[in-house]
Amino acid sequence: MLIYILDMFGTAIFAASGVLMAGRLRMDPFGVVVLASVTAIGGGTIRDMALGATPVFWIKDTNYLWVIFITCIITMLATQRPKRMPWYFLPVADAIGLAVFVAIGVEKSLRYGASPMVAVIMGVITGCGGGVIRDVLGREIPMVLRTEVYATACILGGMVHTIGLSLGVLPSVAAVIGIFTTLTIRLAAIKWNLSLPIFALRN
Repeated sequence: MLIYILDMFGTAIFAASGVLMAGRLRMDPFGVVVLASVTAIGGGTIRDMALGATPVFWIKDTNYLWVIFITCIITMLATQRPKRMPWYFLPVADAIGLAVFVAIGVEKSLRYGASPMVAVIMGVITGCGGGVIRDVLGREIPMVLRTEVYATACILGGMVHTIGLSLGVLPSVAAVIGIFTTLTIRLAAIKWNLSLPIFALRN
């Protein structure tokens, strides 16, 4: 139940980030809902389609759609009356949602018989896929392709999760450890502005 609640929280946070980008691009309400939706459930949809999981999770559980719709309304109303919000609120909330999405992706992939390596990849797709779609639609370079430590945190968290399971750790404990790993690395990257080295061709 705790993971489910955190999953809904992550869905709301990712949807809100889609709404904010739609606002910067001056989209109409339909565009806002579309961008929020692909951000919130895009990664999980790609994962389920790749795994052959039918029906896709948000078709089976429409609470995800309601969370997205309600988040769109609240975010659009809130941005009309801007208040001073700590700069770190959205990045930290995003990090929590990201960590939970990765763990859910890993766990579901293993349930469908995927190897640990594929499970880690599916965890990364679950956490980052929606953001990639959002950024592409918004004509920006996806965050996972920039130098910021984002996908790397997902990979390491997924690896810790699968390694824990291979060592006989209880699934719930392994998931929590994986979430903590992803979250810790992502929060450290936010606090100290950590980034990966840049690859650039020399002229």
